Amino acid sequence: MTEEIKTTEEIVEVTPVETPVVDTPVVAEVVAEAVPVKEATVAAGNVAVAHERVERGADRGGNRGGKGGRPGGRQGGRPRAPREKPEFDSKTISIRRVTRVVSGGRRFSLSVAIVAGDRNGRIGLGTGKALDTQVAIEKALKSAKKNMIQLRLTKNKSLLHDVTAKFKSAEVMIMPNKGRGLIAGSSARPILALAGLNDVTAKFYSGTKNKLNNARATMKALESLAYRHGEAPVPATKVPEAVVEAVVTENK
Repeated sequence: MTEEIKTTEEIVEVTPVETPVVDTPVVAEVVAEAVPVKEATVAAGNVAVAHERVERGADRGGNRGGKGGRPGGRQGGRPRAPREKPEFDSKTISIRRVTRVVSGGRRFSLSVAIVAGDRNGRIGLGTGKALDTQVAIEKALKSAKKNMIQLRLTKNKSLLHDVTAKFKSAEVMIMPNKGRGLIAGSSARPILALAGLNDVTAKFYSGTKNKLNNARATMKALESLAYRHGEAPVPATKVPEAVVEAVVTENK
């Protein structure tokens, strides 16, 4: 006889365990403290994650605006104050390293030559020497403003007649040319441009390439057309209407 072996399969049903809903505020606070902040935001959904990113960006950049919290950005940044235009435009002619021999060895310094002008007939040349480049430039600019001259110009901002000057080995001739513009080279071009001259030609008859000597020769030629001390015309200033009315009432 054969024995029949019967196997019975037991089906076990697994029911999901529901998490209890916390109703009381005291228990909710305890659960919130136990769960980390990052896990709580992720569990809350995409809205909470986005809100957290916005708060982080505000903490980094503050209310300064701009991409990445940088000041002056495109998104609602604080506008910058406009820079004040300087009274004179300046141009560096030459920067040289000067060596001075002393008992302990050699000492190096920088010599800078700068020309400054208002493009309306006022022009000046100055030099400065210092160990630092920025300090030398400031000294040269101060010297250029101190040695400023006012030129006698025509209505078209040209020269009255030809002028010639020589400084050491540099010799220059400056002459007016009607309708040809500014024609000059070397150090004469920035000087004539910052002085506001038009229709002028400058020609160097010397073979020197020393920019400082050429600049001094050009300034010496322009000094023959400059006003003397105290003769320069004073620009007219507009008197306010309130002052005029006050003067008129006093005279009545």
